Formats: sequence, structure tokens, C-alpha cells
Amino acid sequence: MANAASGMAVNDDCKMKFLELKAKRTYRFIIFKIEEKLKQVIVEKVGEPTLSYEDFTASLPVDECRYAIYDFDFVTEENCQKSKIFFIAWSPDTSRVRSKMLYASSKDRFKRELDGIQVELQATDPTEMGLDVIRGRAN
Repeated sequence: MANAASGMAVNDDCKMKFLELKAKRTYRFIIFKIEEKLKQVIVEKVGEPTLSYEDFTASLPVDECRYAIYDFDFVTEENCQKSKIFFIAWSPDTSRVRSKMLYASSKDRFKRELDGIQVELQATDPTEMGLDVIRGRAN
């Protein structure tokens, strides 16, 4: 188990699920949460490959911070099928200040554990991570 800078460990399951998403495309998304009592980042939810972006955004809590990985499929202007792995730091304005600070201070260390992230987004409300934003950042 790796140790994050804020004292938060990264559960090995986080890395395993990420590798499965990256190599085998087993999941469409993974949502991670910091379990304060355990002092570690854990996998909260995984989404099947058939789920949509709307299913993903609906899985994020309205008033709590989370880290998320989303595997975004798209077609380029040259008509090539591609995919990009997004890291999303979800920190809604309505979440607790302590929670925002904890997620912010643990983010870089956690991200380093997940080798293969191609795009990073920080979002404080749903409009900052809308599908149009994701499409724009993917190209």
C-alpha cells in the first residue's frame, strides 16, 4: 500500500482497478473516495463499459469530494476511434472545507500511483465537467 503526502495511503485495489480499466477496458469509470477512518484512498464504485457519461456523473455525490477516472471514447475528425483516460478531481462548492483540503493535498500523490492518465480536470460543479468540456479536452 503506497502512502500519499497527506498521510493517506492508496489501497492496492485502486491501482489494480485502474490497470484493468487501462489495459483490458474492464470498466468505463472508477470513483475513488478518501476513507478518513482508515486513512486511505479506496475504490467506491466501478462502472461497467456499457454505462454512459450521464451514468458516471450521476454516480458522483452532490456535496462530497471524490477522485474519478473516466475512459472516454471518441471519434477524431479523421474518423479514427480513440479513447482518453481522464482524471477528474470532483470538489463541489457545497462540500466541507476539511474534505476539500484533504482531497487537494492528497491529489498529486494519488495521481502518481495511476500511471497512464492522459487528461486532468478539476470540477467544482457539473458544468465544469460536462460532456462538451470532456470532448473539447480529448482532442
